[in-house]
Amino acid sequence: MDKNADHKRATQYLYPQIDPFDQRMLDVGAGHKLYVEQCGNPKGVPVIVLHGGPGGGCSPAMRRYFDPDVYRIILFDQRGCGRSRPHASVENNTTWDLIDDIEKIRTVLKIERWMVFGGSWGATLSLLYAQSHPDHTACLILRGVFLMTQAELDWFYGGGAGRFYPDIWSRFTNLIPEDEHDNLIAAYNRRLFSGDMMLETRFARAWAAWENALASINSDGMVGESPADYARAFARLENHYFINNGFLDTDGQILESIDRIKNIPGYIVQGRYDMICPPKSAWELAKRWPNADLRMIARAGHALSEPGISAELVRIMDHLRTNTDV
Repeated sequence: MDKNADHKRATQYLYPQIDPFDQRMLDVGAGHKLYVEQCGNPKGVPVIVLHGGPGGGCSPAMRRYFDPDVYRIILFDQRGCGRSRPHASVENNTTWDLIDDIEKIRTVLKIERWMVFGGSWGATLSLLYAQSHPDHTACLILRGVFLMTQAELDWFYGGGAGRFYPDIWSRFTNLIPEDEHDNLIAAYNRRLFSGDMMLETRFARAWAAWENALASINSDGMVGESPADYARAFARLENHYFINNGFLDTDGQILESIDRIKNIPGYIVQGRYDMICPPKSAWELAKRWPNADLRMIARAGHALSEPGISAELVRIMDHLRTNTDV
């Protein structure tokens, strides 16, 4: 399939490119400074965008899912990635630190309640933020649900997804001695935090390549090599969070705490053929969440840029322009 044609189909649903009206580095303590930007209408309906990974960083394309005349769009790079500093650092970098960061952004920007928009790890963080601060969450818009459970990690790093992409999986596993294959997250951790920059970069690129190859239904497992700085931050942060089970108290914590957001409306956009975050998690979440509206996209995988996913997210945000009390 022509990837350029696929990209054009995705971007045709988005709003035109815009520039931020505010950019800043926000000191959140413990040695971390976050890149934060605002776009759209300074007096509009506030929506914060939580990127994936952990470690993915935000991108200009993420601004384009919202009507800029209506929405006040807030993006930021989470600790250790993108333009935030220190780069690729895992010190003082946990889920609960990120939730505190989101609250600090809200208070600094003098926002009482906002919509929370996130995909993949961003969906995880959106749910955990809302469960921690339901009074400040007006609505959740989620894509490619990841509940940060051991079963999901086992699927993607234990060989489940590899059964569908055995050639790509072999490239990911062959770098690791066979006697370490029982725990590939731990095996990669030893190399990503070895202190040898060349070794860390080599394994970071392999880690990122495995995930990127499965992100889109149209990728056929073929992706370009990630830049070294991006790959190292992405892989180190993601591995750090996963080896610590997302710093959650219990496996299945998000579903166990669903009552905390039972009165918050939510929209879930899920690709039917998502190989990174299979639809079962979105389905289980929607079953337990009374105010959830699950929209399964028939021909779509995981990526935000999938045409069907992009179209549905814009459709939802257009609907919410006049249908959410913020």
